[in-house]
Amino acid sequence: MKLWAGDTVSVFGSELVLFALPLIAVHIRHADAFEMGVLAALESAAFLLISLPAGAWVDRLPKKLVIVSGDIIRAAILLTIPLAWALDALSMLQLYLVAAGVGIVTVFFDIANQSYLPELVDGDAIADGNGKLQASQQTAGVAGPTLASGLVTILGAPLTVGLTSICMGLSSILVGLIRHREKPQPVENRAGFVAEVREGLAFVLSHPLLRRITACTGLTNFASSGVFALLVLFALTTLGLHQVELGIIMSVASAGGILGALSAAWVQKTLGEGTSIAVSALISGLCFLGVPLATLLPALPTLLVGWFLVTWAVVVYNIAQVSFRQRLCPKPLLGRMNASIRFLVWGPMPLGAFLAGILGDRLGVTTTMWILAVCALLGSLPVLISPLLRMRKLPRELDLLSSGETADQE
Repeated sequence: MKLWAGDTVSVFGSELVLFALPLIAVHIRHADAFEMGVLAALESAAFLLISLPAGAWVDRLPKKLVIVSGDIIRAAILLTIPLAWALDALSMLQLYLVAAGVGIVTVFFDIANQSYLPELVDGDAIADGNGKLQASQQTAGVAGPTLASGLVTILGAPLTVGLTSICMGLSSILVGLIRHREKPQPVENRAGFVAEVREGLAFVLSHPLLRRITACTGLTNFASSGVFALLVLFALTTLGLHQVELGIIMSVASAGGILGALSAAWVQKTLGEGTSIAVSALISGLCFLGVPLATLLPALPTLLVGWFLVTWAVVVYNIAQVSFRQRLCPKPLLGRMNASIRFLVWGPMPLGAFLAGILGDRLGVTTTMWILAVCALLGSLPVLISPLLRMRKLPRELDLLSSGETADQE
């Protein structure tokens, strides 16, 4: 419950930053498509550069300590934005440095946060725990953009970012109150640092179903990061929407995420665990087409419906696949497994965002959105043309699946 409460407060703060930081770049620094692509790329570049060694470190450290420290450090970094703004010294360079710095800390924070849940609950309760965490994240997604748009209107984007520090500070206190004591892996059982990194990566790449899921998630993230990189610019300039309307779109979209968190168990029971992964991936890919379609259809309702369905499908997909891999992975390997997954599925994100900036600058934002939406749809193919589409039950133990072609299919 304390982890859930801390995560809820932290994600509310993160929503304020996700909404306010691009607005600072567009409204205060008058950033163009290329600069927005660079900014978005720097936010996630650390997942490409340091995820693998970060996973090995997280497995050697108390995960609660990493989570608490991560909240405190990110709060301190973000405080530099309102301070620089007050001194009339805010620049795109500082926004780049803040994005990169927060991204580096977030790598360690996210790996530890996702690896900590199996330490606190039994295997059968992991899916329920992930459902609660996803519900909080999507609730923050609903209220966050609307709250952020109001705060930006009243206080300005820099001070809105400053409020995030309060949220993350409170999160660090809540998680710090957890009394559970982790049992670190004995030093004599540790392999060398490089060997431990390889072990985590090999676990993911050697498992046939994890390979499929990783490929799907990585390709989709590559495309979606490009969409997100240009979304504010696309909505405010190409579509002519107001920032409040953009906040409403993001909030209504996140309501789809709440529905996804609440309905994920029902979807898995109705369709099957593996089938729900494949079907939700296809739905999210199709609905990404709603972004460029907003230039041909009424913009506001098209984006509202499209984003609502995207977030519903993404949450259903994430709860199913994250719970699967957390159940499957031995606890001493959780940090490195999650780090390897993040490297492979979040590593493409800065590349997608940077490419979106280049294409948006040369081909135009609308054409780039069409290209990215088609790429997102193609990203669903690895799980659609796989045994997952026919699997009602996914393996609970590592040795239950040897080939991925026949196990647990119904």
